[in-house]
Amino acid sequence: MATDATGAATDALRRHQPWQADAALGGPPPRVSFEFFPPKTDKMAETLWRAVERLAPLEPRFVSVTYGAGGSTRERTHATIARLKRETALEPAAHLTCVGASQAEVDAVARAYWDLGVRHIVALRGDPPEDAEAYEPAPDGYRYAADLVAGLRRVADFDISVAAYPEVHPEAASAVADLDNLKRKIDAGASRAITQFFFAPETFLRFRDRVAAAGIRAPLVPGILPVTNFATVQRFAAMCGAAVPDWMSRLFDGLDDDPQTRQLIAASTAIELCQSLRAEGVSQLHFYTLNRAELTLAICHSLGIRPAAEAPAA
Repeated sequence: MATDATGAATDALRRHQPWQADAALGGPPPRVSFEFFPPKTDKMAETLWRAVERLAPLEPRFVSVTYGAGGSTRERTHATIARLKRETALEPAAHLTCVGASQAEVDAVARAYWDLGVRHIVALRGDPPEDAEAYEPAPDGYRYAADLVAGLRRVADFDISVAAYPEVHPEAASAVADLDNLKRKIDAGASRAITQFFFAPETFLRFRDRVAAAGIRAPLVPGILPVTNFATVQRFAAMCGAAVPDWMSRLFDGLDDDPQTRQLIAASTAIELCQSLRAEGVSQLHFYTLNRAELTLAICHSLGIRPAAEAPAA
């Protein structure tokens, strides 16, 4: 089974020849950004900072740090952002949510980030705590992401990113209502929208057309999730309403105990997705790294994104 999967992945790599992307597509490689999550343990911290060290030479546009469900990682998010600002040349973007805090508390966190030198916030409604059945706005808090964006604009002149959902937010009443909500966030002052992950390029391209038809002019950045663990991806997808294609399930079938072949399959599928998007004019990509560098490095390399010292001469 593993041998057949390896052969299929190798055939895919040969067919798409991602290392010839610059010549085939022309123009500069896309700009990239990376998402990390704050570590819970010392061992997880080592993994995170190893990934940061390996990805930093690619000079991402920014790196974001997530905020746990119910605001559960607030202090760890702040500590990670502070260290990025203190010890690297990267531009950190702090996730900030509406959950479990008053407007005054959220504003105070935002001001603390501004005083730290952080100029970019990823503004989200946020997920409810694990013991809650559904999202409930705090009585004296920001109700939704559009309200948070407007509040942040009053605090300081932040660069603000928000979330977008090509396959519709699972709690949205309809696709139209979901798109209306995105427009409210942009109209409130957001600079760009970063999408939830997806696995078929047409999913993003159709959504991009709908966004444009709705009169939304802010940049729409595709979110890319390299598949490090297929079971984890299936769980994430079920939570956020993203479709996992049948062909992907077949590709990863039988590879639970074969990490090397799984890495090859994951790299080839993500490279194909990114090259398809690039061919359709996409110039920015946001990678959900899960604090792992290997796959993201391989994908970026295939796209022509290299450390400055290794970049091919023009």
